[in-house]
Amino acid sequence: MTEHESAQDQQNITTEEQTTEQLSDTVPAEQASADDKPVYRRGIKSFVIRAGRLTKGQELALERKWGEWGVELSDGAMVPSELFGRDAPTVLEIGFGMGQSLVKIAEAAPEKNYFGVEVHLPGVGSALNLADEAGIENLRVSKDDAIEVLKRIPDESIDTVQLFFPDPWHKKKHHKRRIVQTEFAQTLRRILKPGGIFHMATDWENYMEHMLEVMDAQEGYENIAGPGQCIERPFDRPYTKFEKRGENKGHGVWDMKYRKIS
Repeated sequence: MTEHESAQDQQNITTEEQTTEQLSDTVPAEQASADDKPVYRRGIKSFVIRAGRLTKGQELALERKWGEWGVELSDGAMVPSELFGRDAPTVLEIGFGMGQSLVKIAEAAPEKNYFGVEVHLPGVGSALNLADEAGIENLRVSKDDAIEVLKRIPDESIDTVQLFFPDPWHKKKHHKRRIVQTEFAQTLRRILKPGGIFHMATDWENYMEHMLEVMDAQEGYENIAGPGQCIERPFDRPYTKFEKRGENKGHGVWDMKYRKIS
């Protein structure tokens, strides 16, 4: 779920936040192959599931394509070569919103596998509909919590992780909900291949600063642009309508890439 799509929900999460924090507990990540996986405090989530009605097109796409392209937690280990039926570079995108940019990227690079995770069901339906219309076959999607999905991805099996415009949780008291934290970074490090890339983008300057602070401190990563620096906007990341709208209002957009070095 992108930051823009969930911004309105931040005004309504107080009760939900209090409830989940009261119920929070620490549980170990499930075992795939490593014994030292990060531990997550499950009561604090980085997203709020919005109420939303499926359009007819989204509903039909879910009916037609979920059985073919959908990935369930109950399926067990999410091995890219098995999900896609081929060995190819695999890109994982977390929180793809309505799927426009993810489908565009997948369409432009048919030689790669694209695995998208999104908890907002209309977004999942939209992505499936767009992919079906585009006639692509290199996309798989999950509608589950990304933290649970990550537990099922084997070590060193992903080439690139994309996190574009995540919810910034801009109020200081909500910063603990930001998905970019040490545990998250080290989970991505586990699933990334040697030399794999973690690519982030945001249009909130404070979140950009938070991302840099967290990631520059992580073991096993290097900032491609240098400590504390952002890269120039990559040509292969499609513009979204929210990004264009923000730029028209004078907002900045920042991209960061980190390489797994150990």
